Amino acid sequence: MASTPCTMTTHASRLARASLRASRPMIPSRGVQSKATRQKRTSPNTPPPRKQYNADIQRFQERYAKKESAAAPHGIPIRVLSFMGVTILAISTYTGYLYTSYQQEVRKAQALDIPRDVSDRYNSTAPTFDAEVDLSEKAMRLGKKRADLLRLARGDVLEVSCGTGRNLEYYDLKERRGMDEQGHAAVLGCRSLTFVDLSPQMVNITKEKFEAANPEFTRVAFRAQDAAAVTVESPVKLQNSGSSKGNVYYDTVVQTMGLCSMPDPVGTLRHLARITEPGHGRILLLEHGRSHYDWLNRILDNLAPLHADKHGCWWNRDIGAIVKESGLEVVEEKRWHFGTTWRYVLRPKPDETRS
Repeated sequence: MASTPCTMTTHASRLARASLRASRPMIPSRGVQSKATRQKRTSPNTPPPRKQYNADIQRFQERYAKKESAAAPHGIPIRVLSFMGVTILAISTYTGYLYTSYQQEVRKAQALDIPRDVSDRYNSTAPTFDAEVDLSEKAMRLGKKRADLLRLARGDVLEVSCGTGRNLEYYDLKERRGMDEQGHAAVLGCRSLTFVDLSPQMVNITKEKFEAANPEFTRVAFRAQDAAAVTVESPVKLQNSGSSKGNVYYDTVVQTMGLCSMPDPVGTLRHLARITEPGHGRILLLEHGRSHYDWLNRILDNLAPLHADKHGCWWNRDIGAIVKESGLEVVEEKRWHFGTTWRYVLRPKPDETRS
């Protein structure tokens, strides 16, 4: 069938439009745009994807770790080194402060003129004495050391330099027959107690404490008296009252932290030996004094006048030398706290002269 000119024109027009469409890029409609296309058209302020953000952090951490490694060749982190530096600075500053304070106290102590006998200080310190020494005694566990020593107290007991009665709770007030630590038959517990101190104020405090804690125990006496002049009096049983000399003795003499305040500690120990039972009697001491170490003794010596003036105590006395000079026989000796705390169990020598 022959084509007409009109039909040929129509076919040519269609072919031209199809060729034009093929040459243009296809643009999708607004409703079917791809996710990638929408991301490209987002605002330039939109943060980068999280994967990229995490990668940046990781690179920063790696660089920081390299810096730390370069700055700490021994493998110690910078933070640890910084903490150690601050700690050392604080310690050195505090040490400098202590040293400066110590030098000031030494100068003050050396300027004082303190008499040998400072026992009168206890009259003024008696009301606050327990509060002043509680913390230090707990830190040094002196309560246990007092208790261990007082387990040896038996029979008629004399305590000199009794102070405010810091030993009261450790006495066994039930006298009985039993076995001692060596397995020998012995009298255990206290038959009577006599408390002596040069300070009337301290004796009164001891009396109040004892009567409040042991109202039923009546074989007890309290005396304000010099330990160097103590005599055997009631309530001690006069065991030898029928003898020509009338000699009577204490079975146990106790002294804790007392030699430091006595004007004549050697003479006092010798006197106590004369009133202690010669066969099985014991003198129990718990004292503080000089150390094993020279550097600590220098500190004690430098501050001794100031301490004696304030507390009535010469804390730099050589307890071992005092005991040796007294002539008493040493049954037991122990030391703690750099050698400044002394424990002695003593007894009179068999040839001890007695009055």
